[in-house]
This record gives sequence, structure tokens and C-alpha cells, in this order.
Amino acid sequence: MDYAKESLRLHGEWKGKIEVVTRVPAENKDDLSLAYTPGVAQPCLEIQKDVNKSYDLTRRWNMCLVVTDGSAILGLGNIGPEAGMPVMEGKCALFKAFGDVDAFPLCIKSNDVDEIVNTIYLISGSFGGVNLEDISAPRCFEIEKKLKEKCDIPIFHDDQHGTAIVVSAGLTNALRLVGKKFSEAKVVINGAGSAGISICKLLLELGIGDVVMVDRKGILAPGEEWMNPAQKEIAEKTNKEQLHGDLKAAMKGRDIFVGVSAPNIVTAEMVSTMADDAIVFAMANPTPEIMPDEARKGGARVIATGRSDFPNQINNVLVFPGVFRGAFDVRASDINEEMKIAAAKAIAELISDEELSEDNIIPKAFDKRVGPAVAKQLQKQQERPVWLGSRIVRVRSTEQSICILVKK
Repeated sequence: MDYAKESLRLHGEWKGKIEVVTRVPAENKDDLSLAYTPGVAQPCLEIQKDVNKSYDLTRRWNMCLVVTDGSAILGLGNIGPEAGMPVMEGKCALFKAFGDVDAFPLCIKSNDVDEIVNTIYLISGSFGGVNLEDISAPRCFEIEKKLKEKCDIPIFHDDQHGTAIVVSAGLTNALRLVGKKFSEAKVVINGAGSAGISICKLLLELGIGDVVMVDRKGILAPGEEWMNPAQKEIAEKTNKEQLHGDLKAAMKGRDIFVGVSAPNIVTAEMVSTMADDAIVFAMANPTPEIMPDEARKGGARVIATGRSDFPNQINNVLVFPGVFRGAFDVRASDINEEMKIAAAKAIAELISDEELSEDNIIPKAFDKRVGPAVAKQLQKQQERPVWLGSRIVRVRSTEQSICILVKK
């Protein structure tokens, strides 16, 4: 099928992929008086007294804002906010289909960090969380940081954290398959933008052995003048052997290659210089850094891409619906590192030892178990054991209250 041609035709027919549907009847005078004036004044007054009632008396508890400035749409670059709308609508449709989250697109006509932050902050009271999407690096780091400081709802940049979570889940199972320890594995990540740096950070949190990051100008290492601030920061935490050079040099002896970069930049010969039982995650879309058959020629044992027409698709749809579902269900005010680790663990554990193989290290995108499993794991993570006198209890915290569950 010619997906580009057929998708364009269907978009013309659909005239949008999402719509607003009422949850209440509007058939008579009483219906109108209860859903709208005069009855609606009472919930307004309750929220005025306690703004947190907005979660109980409106749909805010389940509403996610999906935001872009159009600066990094797919692999198309800065094509503008209006041109990014089809992607944002698609994201909203996936939120509903896989997490039962009500999501709404917002395409902002500005690339200015403070304008974007202020715009989102001013309307944040209408939403339970914010998903940042397709915003170019390094501005995306600053936008997320400032929003987390200003807002009291979860802020999640899916291009960073969604990718990091699903990659970590896949690598956990790939290493399990080849019999290598996470703490001893050596990784090379090609592409030191938002996704690559976030993948690196989460792998370090999980205790990976060593990571070398590579960008267009070479290996990230302290002292390299061409690095941006985010790259300089991650360079201080990686590259234990202080390597310098290009991607070819960085891949030698590595157990794992992770690509979030550009098409056809890795050869079978380069893969052949990696360690035995090499793992190759070539995720550039639509054309990966190396095609699976070429990676196999180079000796790779486990191969994953971002495409649905090859085994082991690394797809963020395994992450963001369940992450927001879980965060919304416990009314979390943040999606922290522990929650990201919990999400990666939940996805990885869905592949049993019996199911695990070179072509099956990660659940399929349409696996209905994934969203609920991720949400449940995030909810469990929000409960933590503490001592209370002589008894062990579990504390579940939300922004509104602390619930103490006593184990008798």
C-alpha cells in the first residue's frame, strides 16, 4: 500500500481524527438546568472554595494537553504549528484508544521558550497533564524544566522520556536473551538530541555499565567545544574510557548500538566490530540507521527498529497512554524517574522467558495488556513502605492527601 497517498485521501475524508462528544443529556429544560445554568453555579462555587475540586467536578482529571510548536515534526523539521496538527491529532487519538485519556492538541505559533511556557501555564488549570511533542532540542529541555517549576500537573516530553522508557524495556529483554548483565553492558548512542540524551540518562539510572554518545561532529567528551549545554552536561557522566573520534570508532567492542539519528549511516562492517551477540536498535524513521538484513550480516543477534514491518518495533505508543493513565489515576503532580523506571519494568515483564526470542523482545504496539500494566506499575510505585511505630505500613500520596494503609 502507498501509505502516503492513502493517508492523504483518508485525512480528507476524516476532516480530523478527534471530536468532542457530550457525556450528558440535553433533551429538556431540566437537562439544561442541571448541566448548565442555573444548576452549574453550584459546582463553580465549590471549585472556588477548593480548586482541587476541579478534578472531581469536571473532566480535568482525565484531560491531557498535547503541545507542539511545529519545530521538529517527525523527521520533517520545522514545518510550522499548523502543519504539525495532523500529528498532534493522531497522538490524541492514540491516547484515547490505548489509555482512555482525553487529549487535545495545541499548536503554538511561537518558537520562543518563554512564550511557549507562559501559554501552557496560563491554561494548565484546565488539564490534568501536559504532553510535549515534536519540539526541537535544546529548547525542549528548557521548556520542560521551566514548566515543571511553574505547573502543579505532570509535564512529560514524550520524544525524550517515552522513547527512553521503551528503549530501556527492549534493552532489558535483549540483554536477558543474550545472557549479558545490565551493569556490564557497553552502549553507543548515536544522536545526542532530546531522545538520545534522555535514553542515556534513564539507562544510567538503571545502572548500565557505560555509555558513549555520538553526534554529527563526533563522540561526546569533556572539552569538545562544539557541544551544546545539554551535551556538555551528559558528556561529564558518560564515556568512561574518554574515547574521541567518530561513530565507527565508538562502535568497536560495544554490546549495544542505539540509533536515534539518520538513515543508512551504519554498515554491516561497523556492526561486525561490535562485541559478540551484538544488539542493534536502529530507530531512525522511516529509514533506519541500518536495515535489519544488513545488521544481521554484520553479526547482530538482536535487531530492533521503529518500523512496524520488522520484528521488535520500538514504539512510544507502548508508553505514553499507560504513563498518563497511571499518573491520572493517582492524581500525580509529576512523572518522576522512579515512575519511568516502573513503566520500563512493566513493559519488559510482559515478555515471559518462554516468549522471549531474537524476534520478540518487546510487546506489539496493539498488545492490549500494555497500557493497563504500565498504569498499574506506576500506581504501585506511588505506594512506598514505611515504619509507623512497630508496624509496617504503606503510604500512598497524592497532591491532595496521604493515605496510610496499615498491614495487620
